[in-house]
Amino acid sequence: MPKVAIFDVDGTLVDSVDLHALAWHEAMLRFGHDVSFEQARGQIGKGGDKLIPHFLTEDAQRDHGKDLEEWRGRRFKSAYLPLVRPFTAVPDLLKRVRDAGVRIAVGSSAKKDELAEYLDIARVADLIDVTASSEDAEESKPAPDIFEVVLRKLKLEGADAVAIGDTPYDAEAARRAGIRTIGVLCGGFTEQSLRQAQCVEVHPGPASLFARFDQSLLAGQKCNSVS
Repeated sequence: MPKVAIFDVDGTLVDSVDLHALAWHEAMLRFGHDVSFEQARGQIGKGGDKLIPHFLTEDAQRDHGKDLEEWRGRRFKSAYLPLVRPFTAVPDLLKRVRDAGVRIAVGSSAKKDELAEYLDIARVADLIDVTASSEDAEESKPAPDIFEVVLRKLKLEGADAVAIGDTPYDAEAARRAGIRTIGVLCGGFTEQSLRQAQCVEVHPGPASLFARFDQSLLAGQKCNSVS
């Protein structure tokens, strides 16, 4: 049995990946960068410190990288945050985790204020023991910093934890922190990409993980298939 389950939020607990991609796409175009929605979407799961360098040269980052990220943040909060909805059975899954005696943490590349709003939207704020956002770490995912912050707060080792996330960046960050990962497909990344990132098991979403809880890594087992 793991001692803590560390959940990603965007694309894992709440349906927000497309909305983030739209905000980044609009921000890139506004500042003169021809970045499509699809290109932006493929980078969601990283924080701005990792996403912006993927598209901007070092000179462009120095010139307007900060302004671009701040504009993106304002645009997301005003136009898209009100549209974010939770995935099905998220409170049920987290309550089942707590009932099993496993602590619950969230580790997200989101900003701290956005993370707090997501947890309220998902109706799980009162179920969380520890949170870690991009502001708690020097680097966002796929760097391991956010997961390492959670482990330090709980005084645990990577082997004591299981991560749940929707992107290869979650799995890479968790692996670098010594943590096994359960992948979910509800964020839009493929099963192949999650398995290539070494997710131990993959589920369609929180509802299916809840339904198969007793056969999953969260219960000390391993359920490898997707249906």
